[in-house]
Order: sequence, then C-alpha cells, then structure tokens
Amino acid sequence: MTETALHPITGVAARLHEDLDDGFDLGLLALGPTETGAALVELERAANRLAALQSRLLAHATEVRVEDETGAPSTAVWLANATHVTRAEAHRRVRVAIATDERYDALAAACSSGEVSPGQAEVAARALDDLDDGPTGSVDPGVLADAERALVGFAADHDAKDLRVLGRRILDIVAPAVGEAREAGLLAKEEREAAAKVRLTMREDGQGCVHGRFTVPEMHGAMFAKMLDAIASPRRNHLRVDPAADAADFADVRPVWERRGLAFVELIERMRDADLPDAAGAGATVVVTMQVDTLTGGLAAASLDTGHRISPGEARRLACSADLAPAVLGTKSELLDLGRSARFHNKPQRIALILRDKGCTAEGCDAPPHRCEAHHDDPWSRGGKTSVARGRLLCWRHHRVAHDPTYLTERLGTGKLRFTRRN
Repeated sequence: MTETALHPITGVAARLHEDLDDGFDLGLLALGPTETGAALVELERAANRLAALQSRLLAHATEVRVEDETGAPSTAVWLANATHVTRAEAHRRVRVAIATDERYDALAAACSSGEVSPGQAEVAARALDDLDDGPTGSVDPGVLADAERALVGFAADHDAKDLRVLGRRILDIVAPAVGEAREAGLLAKEEREAAAKVRLTMREDGQGCVHGRFTVPEMHGAMFAKMLDAIASPRRNHLRVDPAADAADFADVRPVWERRGLAFVELIERMRDADLPDAAGAGATVVVTMQVDTLTGGLAAASLDTGHRISPGEARRLACSADLAPAVLGTKSELLDLGRSARFHNKPQRIALILRDKGCTAEGCDAPPHRCEAHHDDPWSRGGKTSVARGRLLCWRHHRVAHDPTYLTERLGTGKLRFTRRN
C-alpha cells in the first residue's frame, strides 16, 4: 500500500508547531522591556499572517467542498464541528475568506503580509461589499479599487472600530460626488424602511397603568426626546431641589427615566384640541363627567368618555384644563347645557351625544364614539331640528345606510336602530 503524498501546506503547519514548541521552551527572564515589546509586535504580525493563510485555505475549502467528507451542510458548519468555534464565528470566517480571496486582491495581499488583522479585514471587506453590491447599486470598478487601497492604507493607523467608521464614509474621501449621491439614496431608503416599521402598542394592566412600546423613525424619535427633555429639564422650578439656588447649583431630584415619564404625561395633557383632527365632530377632547357635588369638593368618582373612572381630586384638576371638557350632571343626573342648536350638531352637542350613546346606535354595532358621526333622527331637509334629543351617533357605515332609501329604519325600544333592506 502506497502512502498518499502530503501537500506542502501540511508541512508548513507541522513546522509551525515545532517552532512554537521551541518558543514555549525558551526562558523569558533575560528579555528586557524593549525586546519584549518588539517580540509581541512581531508575534501579532505573525498571527495576522497565519490567520491570512488559514483564510486562504478556508476559501479553498469552499471550492473543494470539504464538508462533503462528513456530510455537513456547509463549509462553515464543518469548520464549527471540526474546530469547536461557534457557528457564528465560522460563518464570519468563511465570509471574510471568500471576500479577501476572490474579490479584493489588495486587501488579501495586506493580510498576507500581516499589515491587516483579521478584524480589520472583516470590516474593510464589509464596507467594500456595500459599495460593490449595496442597496443603491454598485459603484464604478475604478472607484471601488480606490476605496480598497484607501482602506488598506488606513489600517496602518486605525483599529477595526475606527476602520468601520471610515469604511462608511470612504466615498467622501475617494469620490466625494459619488458619495453624496449614494448617501442621499441610502438615507431615502432608510427613511422608507423606517416608516414601514412604525408601530405603537398599548395595554392596560388592570392596576391603573397603561404600558406601551413604540417604533418610530429616528428623526421623530429625536423630536420626541427634545419635547420630553424640554419639559423634564431640571431647571424647571418644580424639579429643583431649591428654587432659590443659583443656576450652577440646580440638581435633579428624580432619575431621568422618571422625569421623562412625567414629561410624557404633561405633554399629553398640554396637547391642544385645535392641533388635532376631529373625531366624531368633537375633536380629541376628553370629556370628564362628574356630579355637581364632585366639582365643588364631593367624594364621588368621575368618569371619562372612554369609560375609565378617575378620582374626584383628579377630576377637579382636569376640569380646570382648557383642553378638557367638564360635563357636569345636576342632582337628577341631567346633563347641563353644553351649547345651542345649529345647522349641524356643534361640538358641545356632539360631546353630549358621545356621553349618552357611548358609540354607534345601530343594532349590533360596537363602533366607539371616535369612529361615529352625528345623525339627525328627523332629516334636516324635512324640517328636522338639530338637537341632542333627536340626534344620535352612527358609525360612518351605518350613517350611509341610514340615508340609503333601499333600507327601512326601525327604532327599537332600546333606543337602537335596526336597518332592513327593502324587498
């Protein structure tokens, strides 16, 4: 039986092990500071070269499909199994190996000489990949080559972290005009993607609090943070430890997360109804319903038109706000006058409808007030009056049905309307 001849690369690995064995056997007591530093630098460069050689061999492994020997699904998985590196690390190494071996000759040469470390090679290759096949298209091959040479040059003075930053702006250095156009395209793409990801979720915990999460574009996040910080500034009187203290001695008595939470609450209460679109003709005004005794100091709880209950003290505070509408009930719970009739139901009348109807009055419909419109039971065109007593809330769909002559309208004893298509 003849033995298969070993490739010289295997001999290189064997000699490396022998040299390393010799290195571990050497004593270090006679090694001074200067020579120690020089040796460390040279060993780092040697480690870079070894990593480059391993990377070159790894790129070859993808070509000969080394994974077929064990049935592994990919070269990266084979590497992880054979060397016990993590799969994430194995995939990273394979990706960098292919990039430096197949696409970027100047970067590969710098790695082979030890001038560029594996970490620097990875970020440089990623930056070049973004230029070669990025979301806004490829750059001219000449510009790509200039960018590669520039990044290799920067690697002499910058670590991988700095090189990543330089890689993002490399076109500003090698091709400013191209860089401007490409950045504009990338920013536009990012903005479109950010707009598509906008989300806001809120849930009640049953203990008086609402929790939420939101995702907004970066610009709007910055705007929101500025609003909160303007309200939450520790220089505002109600947040100072000592209002009489000198400006240099201002200190915040609450952590920043608490101040921002309080600022958010204040921002919501400060929002003017005039700045928001109408909902059911009554804007976004929050209606606070309370007994007249509550307004004057009683202990009866109040309610919001959303169905939530609040304490009498909170109700009195909200009743003082110009952007919240107090609906005060008399001793027999009758709604006090909120306004006068007009051609269309005016804002006070619509608030009264919201309080009374709680939503769409069509049978079986549960549309909330803010999705409803005010409807005349007696059509205005036939002499009907605009009033709360002869008005009601209907969602936009049932409002159309109410004015559709193909439907019969029946008023039920519950006050609801039933619609039936005519035969």
